[in-house]
Amino acid sequence: MKPLDIAFSPCPNDTFIFHALLYGLIDTGDYTFKSHIHDVEYLNRQAEHGAFTITKLSFNTYLRLRDTYALLPAGSALGFGCGPILIKGNSTKPLESMTIAIPGAHTTAYLLLQLWNNNLASITETTFDRIITGISSGQYDAGLIIHEGRFIYQDYGLRAVIDLGQWWEEQTGLPIPLGCIAIRRDADQETVAAISRILRDSVIHALRNRNASRDFVKSHAQEMDDSVIDEHINLYVNDFTIDLGEKGLSAIKKLEDMALRRNLI
Repeated sequence: MKPLDIAFSPCPNDTFIFHALLYGLIDTGDYTFKSHIHDVEYLNRQAEHGAFTITKLSFNTYLRLRDTYALLPAGSALGFGCGPILIKGNSTKPLESMTIAIPGAHTTAYLLLQLWNNNLASITETTFDRIITGISSGQYDAGLIIHEGRFIYQDYGLRAVIDLGQWWEEQTGLPIPLGCIAIRRDADQETVAAISRILRDSVIHALRNRNASRDFVKSHAQEMDDSVIDEHINLYVNDFTIDLGEKGLSAIKKLEDMALRRNLI
């Protein structure tokens, strides 16, 4: 057997697509997997040291680490209507003077925020699950929410400043590239091909058997409500997750070009 480390976030879209792979519901050949489940910003930072053979990465980080990691064609979070949202509480300060919480400096969400407005003076990092409650308590004036946060922020009386996914789509006409699955470049070509096939099969199995992973997904989800979990999966797992395709690759290239022009990567 060939054991491999595989790292991904606890978010429903990731646990949903990796469930079949981890629990032997598809053919994984000679490969076995040891899972490492962490916040995506932790994975972004660990990737700088090549910590995991296969790992979830924000596209912001992948674009910086292409000499270390290669992009896999399956497993990405990429689509329309699914971008990060900048929200605020009751603060009346100008946006440029607000204390804004972000889910990590290496996330695609923060890269998009910089592309939209690079004059925000007071940025503070925290984990994504603390942003909404931090704004509600007055710890932060505003915050950049990702994942299931987009489905619940209004329940806390918070308001959107800008939907950066909508902004991206208006600027480019392309799906927004948020996160990907990458494999360390020291993996041999046989392994890369096998993992690409296994991951694709795992995504397809998940989509065809949506309830099979429910207990696994709920055991790691921040929001336990079934309707929120279903909305999350429906939004972030789609045809681009099965295969990036030409349009997906074009979106990644567009993000890279925009970031390079602004010296942000």
